[in-house]
Amino acid sequence: MNLNWKNFLISKNAVFDNDSHVVFPSSEHEGGQFIYPVTYLGILAIAGTDAVNFLQGQITCNINDITSTKSSLGALCNPKGRVITTFLLVKNGDDFLMILPIGLLESVKKRLQMYVLRSKVTLTDSSDELCLIGLNDEAVQSGEVPEQRFATSKRDNIVVDFQSRSLIIAEADNAQALWDEQVNLGFQAEDSAQWRYLDLLSGIPWLSAETSEEFIPQMLNLDKLGGISFNKGCYTGQEIVARTHYLGKTKREMFLAECDVLTPPEPNTAIIDDSAGTEQSVGKVLYAQSGQDTCKMLVVLQSDDIATYNLKLKNQNQDKITLLTL
Repeated sequence: MNLNWKNFLISKNAVFDNDSHVVFPSSEHEGGQFIYPVTYLGILAIAGTDAVNFLQGQITCNINDITSTKSSLGALCNPKGRVITTFLLVKNGDDFLMILPIGLLESVKKRLQMYVLRSKVTLTDSSDELCLIGLNDEAVQSGEVPEQRFATSKRDNIVVDFQSRSLIIAEADNAQALWDEQVNLGFQAEDSAQWRYLDLLSGIPWLSAETSEEFIPQMLNLDKLGGISFNKGCYTGQEIVARTHYLGKTKREMFLAECDVLTPPEPNTAIIDDSAGTEQSVGKVLYAQSGQDTCKMLVVLQSDDIATYNLKLKNQNQDKITLLTL
């Protein structure tokens, strides 16, 4: 994290549990406008004259569809089609910015570096030079949804549209000015974890070290989120991803769920179904986080006969899970 940006946030009463978890003092929030330091994500910059061809051979989305006005979710897979990381890919001039979980950035950079060979491509961790800021205006949630998912624009900063939310990529000095400007307009500072909670509710499948290389892209709903191209040609893991698509419906899908537990279950916690009188493992927790009234989670489940399931966590209390999306 950029030191000047960190010191700026501290001057605004931020408390750092660590560089990826920022907390602001509790206060009564009125008006429904919030601003967040998005610190659990990092930025890997991919540059060079061969960057387009290089990325096209490595990722699930079509690099030719990504422009200065359109970003995309996508995945980097291993040769077995398992997702190493999900990401948001943004075009910045002739370069690309891969926004991904900060805990996976270094390993992803090393993995991609293995495939660079003689290509004119440079990979740079830009998490220190660029800052991520989230804006959420609850007043526009009932408005019209943009036709284009992750529409992107750039003036002083890059802005990616998350429908009622915006993710802003800014240089550190610009980030400070932007923060002050938005606060003066009525936006109130919120914890970094709250932005991740909104990502969870939106079904964005960010991975961690525990869940990396556990799932194929369709299990994370990346096909439904526009993060897989099935006509772009070969890339690492493409054979498995394409075979799953053309053979029909994937056997596992991702769902939003909730569970009344005090402590959110860890990633990869098993989920069982006892509707038939016996306990059968039917899936795993991808990520869970406590909200205002209950614990919300993204879960990957066997999708056959899902409406008949009686789902529980495989923990000491076997806490009941309720699906919120079907």
